[in-house]
Amino acid sequence: MKKYLYLQDGTHFEGIAFGADTEIAGEVVFNTSMVGYQEALTDPSYANQLLTFTYPLIGTYGIDLAQNQSTGVLAQAAMVHTLENEPGPDGLTLDAFLKQYHVPGIHSVDTRALTKHIRQSHTMQAVLLNAPLTSDFDTTYQQLFAQCKKHPQLGHSTYPAKPHAGTTPHVVMIDFGTKKAIIDSLTDFGCEVTVVPYTADLAMIKNLHPDGILLSNGPGDPADYDVLPLIQALEHLYPTAGICLGHQILALANGAKTQPMAYGHRGINHPVHAADSLHAIITSQNHGYMVDPASLTNTDLVVTALEGDDGTIEGLAHKWLPMFSVQYHPEANPGPHDALGFFTQFKQLMEKKVAAHA
Repeated sequence: MKKYLYLQDGTHFEGIAFGADTEIAGEVVFNTSMVGYQEALTDPSYANQLLTFTYPLIGTYGIDLAQNQSTGVLAQAAMVHTLENEPGPDGLTLDAFLKQYHVPGIHSVDTRALTKHIRQSHTMQAVLLNAPLTSDFDTTYQQLFAQCKKHPQLGHSTYPAKPHAGTTPHVVMIDFGTKKAIIDSLTDFGCEVTVVPYTADLAMIKNLHPDGILLSNGPGDPADYDVLPLIQALEHLYPTAGICLGHQILALANGAKTQPMAYGHRGINHPVHAADSLHAIITSQNHGYMVDPASLTNTDLVVTALEGDDGTIEGLAHKWLPMFSVQYHPEANPGPHDALGFFTQFKQLMEKKVAAHA
């Protein structure tokens, strides 16, 4: 069965269907990773996006359910050049995995051409259809997007949501769409973790007696989250850190601005170096927004890290509050374990309770 991908600028691609036979709409993006297709598809940051994999062979090692980063597949669709539909440890193939979560896929697509087009024309809306498009794109897009899964659980997790009674550092994570690996990493570094929805109020969080606050990753535009008064209150009470979307929201809470990127950073080979050093670490990233450097003027924020390829801001710290953030994903080890220092720094911050940039 054929599948048809149409972009909002009129460009279209044909391929072969796999996964669910549904039609879908969303923002088309690309990921440059050579491995980790399952982790990407289940990453909440890909919600409402049609995910293109630039590596040509996808599905070579099947699916291992233990590697899911959320409750299931949250990307709108998977688009690949060559589908290698091999079973994983649970006997589950990528095709069966997508069908299980009612997510469509398309293979035998020129993903190189698609990726080059996105890079040249910037991220845009797209529809994935079972037949050629015969009506107006905008009408079709609106109709399909209205039918898409809205993932109401995103940003509304509770785990374990009980008062802290232990002797280990207690981290209350504000959930905007967190990955399981972040919770696992905090636990590995000797922390107890309570996840609360981003709709939680200050009294609820204070009642949990946190030693530190962590703002999670998540999908979408950081300016769409109505949480700035809460974050401003929390960072004055507790050591606070942010990852990806959490980094952007901390920037907004401290007077900076964010802006959309042309096509984002989505891959596992992004070099990041400290602002005062040329020493680089290799990081995994997944974001379509960035902190506007010009907006940092007259704030109490200090740039601590930069992206080695394009110079975008990868780290911030507050001049006098115990707060810092990173744009990359420190819990995702893209081969090296370079970025795990984030968790060591956060744990030390909770112990010292002094400004991260002191």
